[in-house]
Amino acid sequence: MIKINNVSMRFNLGIEKNFSLKLFFINLFKLKKEKKEKKEFWALKDVNIEVQKGEVVGFIGSNGAGKSTLLKVVAGVMKPTKGSVERYGNICPMIELGAGFDMDLTARENIYLNGAILGYSKEFITEKFDEIVEFSELRDFLDVPVRNFSSGMVARLAFSVATIVDPEILIVDEILSVGDIAFQQKSENKMRSMIEGGTTVLFVSHSLAQIENLCDRVVWLENGTVKKIGEPKQICEEYKQYVMN
Repeated sequence: MIKINNVSMRFNLGIEKNFSLKLFFINLFKLKKEKKEKKEFWALKDVNIEVQKGEVVGFIGSNGAGKSTLLKVVAGVMKPTKGSVERYGNICPMIELGAGFDMDLTARENIYLNGAILGYSKEFITEKFDEIVEFSELRDFLDVPVRNFSSGMVARLAFSVATIVDPEILIVDEILSVGDIAFQQKSENKMRSMIEGGTTVLFVSHSLAQIENLCDRVVWLENGTVKKIGEPKQICEEYKQYVMN
């Protein structure tokens, strides 16, 4: 279903304009090698993972370990510096909920806008409109500009649009921790129903309890590399010990 082949991702840091004459001369006299080392950051290094159809794989690791970057590469949002990703099936990426919204438009308008970005037709969104609204519980706010929404309300709306169909591959980055407790549970239940329907899931979360409860395997990333892959309970326990030491 998904094959991640020797994927590496490099970012160039510190590329900024010189805002003062002083900074200009400081940068002018820096050694080229020193400047290059500071600018290059490898978020992922030779990552190899294979995910089977219907499998739920969790990703854990410290902040900056490369988890979100890897999911963006798999989703096709980012192109890896090296390596490749093979995907077999349509993907629903829930990485940055609300990223496709126009804050000046109303919730009603953004349902159609976000649906179009996700590849849904206007006719399909119209057909599913009431279902989207019912799940989001935002019927009273349909004609309110999204800029007036709380982050939890934006998450509700985005999640409701993104999950209106059951994709073959679902990519989830911390979205089960947004919104109030009731919506978090509702989102988790929706995800469980997708899993039971055979959806392949890649799941990033800092909640080890969620990882243990939902996942078949866990990938532990540190400093952009795969530290360990294995059974959820065992890997999560080892990760806890690592963090505590």
